[in-house]
Amino acid sequence: MDEMKSAFERAMERAESLGKASEEDLRKWKYLPEGERLAAKYLKDECDLVVEIGEYDDNVRQHVVEGAQGILVNNIDLPRNELAKRTNKKAMEAIKELKRDKVSVENVYTKLRRIFNHYEQEGEQQRRQAYEAVKKDVEAKMQQAIQQQLGVGGSMKINVETQPQFQQEWRRTLAQLESQYLKLLDECKQEISNVP
Repeated sequence: MDEMKSAFERAMERAESLGKASEEDLRKWKYLPEGERLAAKYLKDECDLVVEIGEYDDNVRQHVVEGAQGILVNNIDLPRNELAKRTNKKAMEAIKELKRDKVSVENVYTKLRRIFNHYEQEGEQQRRQAYEAVKKDVEAKMQQAIQQQLGVGGSMKINVETQPQFQQEWRRTLAQLESQYLKLLDECKQEISNVP
């Protein structure tokens, strides 16, 4: 019976074999969430991020900055609406303030702006065309189904846009269209994260 150990005892042995967390690890675990919290407050216009971060000691500030940058980068998104545009601008300004290599950040921002501009201009046209194509396709399928049920001469006017089939097909098409932009956006976000 002595050979059998509880799951708790085995877990404790594994934890002990990993060793104790270093002071640096403990600081990181404590202050990374602080940076995340400050970034969230900043995005809600509840604080001046640079001033707040400046109040931390030098030995923990890097962890606070790391946490804040993670939240700021994650909040950069496609400019689907005015709120997203404002959030992007605010996050990008703060990231640039926190990064040491401002030139590299600006180089990535140039790429991001190109992606955003393309999304808003050519992308908008693509989305409109795709919307009309999906609408026309679903409408034709529904008319065909109605004709089969009512007979050859049967025809009804349908508001296709309110139909679940249309909504589902449009969401799928929109996701396909946006996937190319999201891939490029993720690459830029990774580049930003890698800038010192």
